[in-house]
Amino acid sequence: MIRLSKPLLVLMCMLSGIARAQADAPIVTWPSGWEVEEIPQTDAKPEVIRQRAVKNDQDGTPVMVMELTMTQVESGHQVNLQGVLLEMRKSVQKGFFQGGYQSVCNRIHPTTLSRLSALETTCTITQNGRHVLSQTLVAAVDADKAYVLSYAGQAEAYKASEDEIGATRNSLKL
Repeated sequence: MIRLSKPLLVLMCMLSGIARAQADAPIVTWPSGWEVEEIPQTDAKPEVIRQRAVKNDQDGTPVMVMELTMTQVESGHQVNLQGVLLEMRKSVQKGFFQGGYQSVCNRIHPTTLSRLSALETTCTITQNGRHVLSQTLVAAVDADKAYVLSYAGQAEAYKASEDEIGATRNSLKL
């Protein structure tokens, strides 16, 4: 009887750990018709959970992408949300510049992400003076988790997807 109890106890502990990890994952209701991509957690960064959805045109070409990332924050660590968002924005701008694009981002400003206070910035990417892409970065911190919602797309698709983006942001359960 003791032999059965110990493995059963180990199994119960493992299952409760899995259930707790799944319960901690953010819940997103992705827009209808968007292709949800599975992004497996890696052993190298088990504290990071990523979820992504892609909107394709009639030919199957991606025109929009939305991604939510949740990262565990070390106990006692204070996240400089403004600094993090500034670095992310610089990285986005540098990447586009290296690809031959110009980008202008608006001021980082307060917003909300689910129930959390957040900061947001949107970048307009142009090529030869023509608006080709837009990208928005939204970051928030909870007690022990940091969240980033990023969405980007071709200029026309981005504008046409505003309602879907808003509905997705409103659906977030962090």
